[in-house]
Amino acid sequence: MAAPDEQELSQEQTEKLLQFQDLTGIDSMDQCRRTLEQHNWNIEAAVQDRLNEQEGVPSVFNPPPSRPLQVNTADNRVYSYIVSRPQPRGLLGWGYYLIMLPFRFTYYTLLDIFRFALRFIRPEPRGRVTDPVGDVVSFIHSFEEKYGRSHPVFYQGTYSQALNDAKRELRFLLVYLHGDDHQDTDVFCRNTLCTEEVLNFVNTRMLFWACSTSRPEGYRVSQALRENTYPFLAMITLKDRKMTVVGRLEGVIQAEDLINQLTFIMEANQTYLVSERMEREERNQTQALRLQQDEAYLASLRADQEKDRKKKEEEEQKRRQEEVARQIVLAEERRQQTLQEEKERRSESLPPEPSPDNPDSVKIVFKLPNDSRVERRFLFTQSLTVIHDFLFSLKETPEKFQIVTNFPRRVLPCLPTEERPIPPTLKEAGLSRSEVLFVQDLTDD
Repeated sequence: MAAPDEQELSQEQTEKLLQFQDLTGIDSMDQCRRTLEQHNWNIEAAVQDRLNEQEGVPSVFNPPPSRPLQVNTADNRVYSYIVSRPQPRGLLGWGYYLIMLPFRFTYYTLLDIFRFALRFIRPEPRGRVTDPVGDVVSFIHSFEEKYGRSHPVFYQGTYSQALNDAKRELRFLLVYLHGDDHQDTDVFCRNTLCTEEVLNFVNTRMLFWACSTSRPEGYRVSQALRENTYPFLAMITLKDRKMTVVGRLEGVIQAEDLINQLTFIMEANQTYLVSERMEREERNQTQALRLQQDEAYLASLRADQEKDRKKKEEEEQKRRQEEVARQIVLAEERRQQTLQEEKERRSESLPPEPSPDNPDSVKIVFKLPNDSRVERRFLFTQSLTVIHDFLFSLKETPEKFQIVTNFPRRVLPCLPTEERPIPPTLKEAGLSRSEVLFVQDLTDD
């Protein structure tokens, strides 16, 4: 199995690469590797940055112009449910409506003019988000102070974190934008959002994130989702690998109606989550298979490397042995050559053999270790060294030897020693005119 790139990765990097691909759904292995390398192989930071990019949050390595948080809101199949304010009923209702109409028109017109003029005096204070978690926690505290603690569990984190958790856990995310000044907000919170049935339904089926639009974090999400009125609820889920708004609920809605609408939206989009779970399971299995293949590849690679190492060691050992043997042969050849040269030198330095009628001549028969016989005459006055040099010059004579008499048996001192630096002559050694001497091989000794 080939490595993911030309440069070989470690096993830990390969596991992170496959895990990052599984979490982000990126098909290109090269893109996954580049992203991880940018984050020094910190998989948590790389995944977080990737998810932020999908949501519209600037990447720390490629920051685009500042813009609000976004999810996919361009899907034409988004389910919208808008509840209009009830029309006045009866003569009394219409009378009250007509009397209050000029006051409401004047109030909201002046309020809009004031807000429009205020934008030229100072920038929108909610446009800069400095503490998104603090905005959410502050909203939760103010909500509980006004409506009590009996409410769906609020996600205590940023909008981006809620999106990331919903995507990771494959759950629906219900977003609630709280309009503090809207006339229907109080009724919705008390009569719908904080009811027992809505509380149980939301807590068991989805994540729930909420914030006030008067706070920077809520305002930023409001800019992304573009609500028309309050109360506003948006259902977001993972669809085609993107966090997508699949349902919008606007206006005052009763508890039972809210549960029905949310159930309808969830059932209509459940298939996307099921499909994503199956894809993740398949990716997990593929990842596990890749890991097994990588482990098998690494084990095979290590076995091959160990085999190559042993083969090289054996070849090196064989080469050294052959070199040692060659040096031994060369040394033996040089030794034999030196020995042969020494034999020739001693043969040339031998005195001439005396004639048989010379009264001082001695006839000696030498028995060699190979049972061959050699005969030669010497003079009584010559040193025993001459006998030794004569035998040493013969090819049949071993390299090391000594000369022994038969009876009585004694070794002739043919070579100089510390006690006798000058060997005796043949006469001094007690040899007669005719002798038989034995050559004893001392090579093994």
